[in-house]
Amino acid sequence: MDATLVAVVAVALFFDFTNGFHDTANAVATTISTKALSPRVAVLIAAVLNFAGAFVSIKVAATIAKGIVDPSAITLEIVLAGLVGAITWNLITWFLGLPSSSSHALIGGVLGSAIAAAGWDVVQWQGIKDKVLIPSLLAPVFGFVTAFLLILAIVWTVARRRPDRVNRFFRRGQIISGSFVAFTHGTNDAQKTMGIIALALVASGELDADFSRPPTWVIVSAALAMALGTYAGGWRIIRTMGTRIAKIDPPQGFAAQTGCAAVLWTTAHYGFPVSTTHTISGAVMGAGSIRGLSAVRWGVAGNILVAWVMTIPMAASVGGLMEVLTRLPGGTAIVFGLAVAIAATAFAARRWETRRLAPPRAVEPAPATA
Repeated sequence: MDATLVAVVAVALFFDFTNGFHDTANAVATTISTKALSPRVAVLIAAVLNFAGAFVSIKVAATIAKGIVDPSAITLEIVLAGLVGAITWNLITWFLGLPSSSSHALIGGVLGSAIAAAGWDVVQWQGIKDKVLIPSLLAPVFGFVTAFLLILAIVWTVARRRPDRVNRFFRRGQIISGSFVAFTHGTNDAQKTMGIIALALVASGELDADFSRPPTWVIVSAALAMALGTYAGGWRIIRTMGTRIAKIDPPQGFAAQTGCAAVLWTTAHYGFPVSTTHTISGAVMGAGSIRGLSAVRWGVAGNILVAWVMTIPMAASVGGLMEVLTRLPGGTAIVFGLAVAIAATAFAARRWETRRLAPPRAVEPAPATA
């Protein structure tokens, strides 16, 4: 491998790491908020299952590598610039505690850098529409509906049961449902980094454009980077997901996690790179709304929606700017240097977060939804 390809792979794995700690909340927030597990145990389980889930399927990886932009027009500089755009937006939203989509940030960053380099024709618009936009719009809706129907069935089933026994049962059930979310998150999100590394290997001539599976070292390294990022934990976003969208009890947490995991498992089967963040957000709203729409903090939900709408264009803008910088003398080195600087800033901020913000305390569970 040449130096540029090594740099691209390193930056891609760092993006995967940020994806891990940015999206930790998807699997563990409701488990922590209902005291089903302690924060550290929940994060450890999520990290292990994220790693395991990455080995199940490669359909999402193929979509990222072949279905978003024309691989024949992609260079290593385009991939590097797109990754820096995605990482920048990931870290901004992490610092603000907004559960935005790492998937959309990656897609937006690559789109922006590819368009800046080769024009609008490089985009595979049919693939964007069929495999990104439509599934991404429907996933949180399906998450909402599935979680709402599940909690409705649970309420009907446990209506005459003692609340303390119901909470105890579903608190244990959340260990299973949260594990399922973590596993499907690995199946969905870790593959996106596999796809982007495979795209870089195709651009450098190290991999055939019609590859059927990324090299084993790509799969293992992407899974490991995701798992390490998950274990690092993004406590700000965990707070938002676990307590600020809606105050939920163990049955609602179980319904939200199960609904989200069901959607993620289905979309991964078809190779749709949907947002796990938006899917679990929709599921939490669906489960929380069993107490009435006023139980959902729609102001927080609105902030998440704004971040959702802004993610692709903002990441694309940064990715496009980075691609322009790569054309300067020594531009690739400059962009890689910016990536290193961003990584250093992220680690410093992460240490500050760890020292100043203890892992979030679990809130007292609400009475059972009986």
